[in-house]
Amino acid sequence: MDQSAQSKKDYQEMVKRASPDSRLLANCLKAFAVGGLICVLGQFVSGWLLSLGLTQEGAGTWTSVILIFLSVLFTGFGLYGKLGKFAGAGSIVPITGFANSVASPAVEYKKEGYILGVGAKMFLLAGPVIVYGTLASMLVGIVHYFWR
Repeated sequence: MDQSAQSKKDYQEMVKRASPDSRLLANCLKAFAVGGLICVLGQFVSGWLLSLGLTQEGAGTWTSVILIFLSVLFTGFGLYGKLGKFAGAGSIVPITGFANSVASPAVEYKKEGYILGVGAKMFLLAGPVIVYGTLASMLVGIVHYFWR
């Protein structure tokens, strides 16, 4: 065995010793439970708004607004980060995770000022999602247009 192959093998063994054991099943269950609870909360809010007489579209809009507000509020109090550490992707996938990804840098960089801190850094995490999401939807729309 040559020197580089031995050093790669040594490195892989070192990484294996230093890396924590993956608790894939437990992480998946926590993500499923928390993401599901967020969706149940959204369904509860939507049902409540429908019972107040809102249309399906209006209830859906206000449900999104309320969930985004709660996410930003919990981010401001430092609670959403703790939920994210516990739940992983379960707290990232719903709309609340996107709101957290916008609010979290804004809170973190507030001390740098409203322009260079909050304004410049607010879309640090969410910006690429917005850009690639917009481009992907345009591409799908173009393909759909010509497919018909």
